[in-house]
Amino acid sequence: MVKKTRKKRRKIIIISIIIIIIVIGIGVWMMWSGEKPIEVQTEKVRLQKIIHKVTASGKLQPQIEVNISANISALIMEITVEEGDSVRMGQHLISLDRTRYEAALEQTYSQLKSAKASLVEATARKVRAEKLYGEQLISSQDLESVVAKFELAESQVELAQAALITTMDDLSKTMLLAPRSGIVTQIHKEAGEQALGSIFQADVLMTIADLSKIEVVVEVNENDVVDVSVGDTAEIEIDAIQDSIFYGVVKEISQVAKTTAMGTQEQVTNFDVKIRMLEVPESIRQGMSATASIITDVRENVPAIPIQALTVRLPKPQWNESEELSGDPQAQSNNQSRSRRNGDGSWKKQKLVEVVFVLSDTIDTKGSIPDKWKKVKGDFFTLQRKVKVGLSSETHYEVLSGLREGDEIVIGSYKAISRELENNTPVIKKQNGNRKNRYKWRQD
Repeated sequence: MVKKTRKKRRKIIIISIIIIIIVIGIGVWMMWSGEKPIEVQTEKVRLQKIIHKVTASGKLQPQIEVNISANISALIMEITVEEGDSVRMGQHLISLDRTRYEAALEQTYSQLKSAKASLVEATARKVRAEKLYGEQLISSQDLESVVAKFELAESQVELAQAALITTMDDLSKTMLLAPRSGIVTQIHKEAGEQALGSIFQADVLMTIADLSKIEVVVEVNENDVVDVSVGDTAEIEIDAIQDSIFYGVVKEISQVAKTTAMGTQEQVTNFDVKIRMLEVPESIRQGMSATASIITDVRENVPAIPIQALTVRLPKPQWNESEELSGDPQAQSNNQSRSRRNGDGSWKKQKLVEVVFVLSDTIDTKGSIPDKWKKVKGDFFTLQRKVKVGLSSETHYEVLSGLREGDEIVIGSYKAISRELENNTPVIKKQNGNRKNRYKWRQD
């Protein structure tokens, strides 16, 4: 009997302990499964220098580049230089076959001599005719005929002299000279090939460039080119020269757009911008890839915020207005176009505004707190502050209104800023190192 009673008591104790453990577990689970304050990163607004840059990519090319082409058709006999050679103005570059043009020159010399002999004969006839006419031994008609032949002989001499100049010019063009000093960057033909002279389409034989004066030609998007002006300073990074920045000045902005993928969703409209490099390194080559950051504007000592701190929200937080706008910050952020219902039940669109979340020790009494946050208490609250921004750098925005120097704002995480935070959201600051968050729960 005693043994049965002990067994019964032991069984009751074990069951009681199990029930207590279950109750405690459920309590802990219910407490920690609720909403928690959001952990955020913060930074204080301070005065900074904002430098606005327009970045674009392009290629290096010489400012001055000359194509050497043949004006006559002839066989290439000799090329006296190679690619990479330095040449001086007037230096002999290419020799063309002279045989045909030397023969043509001899022929025109002969024609000129013949024309001059004919002119001598015509001159003598003219003198005799004029004497005879003065003695009234020939008629005026005979004199006119002799004078006409004399003038024709003069004309033949002039034509022969012009032909001589033309053939001499053609012969001189069989030797191509450098029109300016520079570097031979390309040779397009070899000795033994035919040079095709044409006034309609140049047959380029060689290219000479002045590599002491280099420019970068970049393609700037149509949305950015309006900010670029001639004379703007640019920072140039050349892909082949690591960890070096070169400086240049905007020299020219194209007036004609370059459009790719016309008529498709990928259509892009750019404008060519030429930037003259102020310092040209010896190791660069024509056609190298480069990236230019054109400085279009600078602001000194202005309030600035990190780019990631700026987001958009509805003009006024809408809490518990309807089932669709139930106060869920993520739902409001995702549903950017609707705000509240009109009298006929349709949705009224509201334009989104740019906001920043400011840390505060107290709640905004003009705002409201959604039910999901009423049981949560963090170290701080976020206040949704409408701001107006101006110039932007690579990392910061200039603040024109809405914030003051020293205001502490939320700069992370991206998820919190873009979707989770709203007016009066309880938050805690993210600490460096391992720190156990201490959440305090409000009692209803």
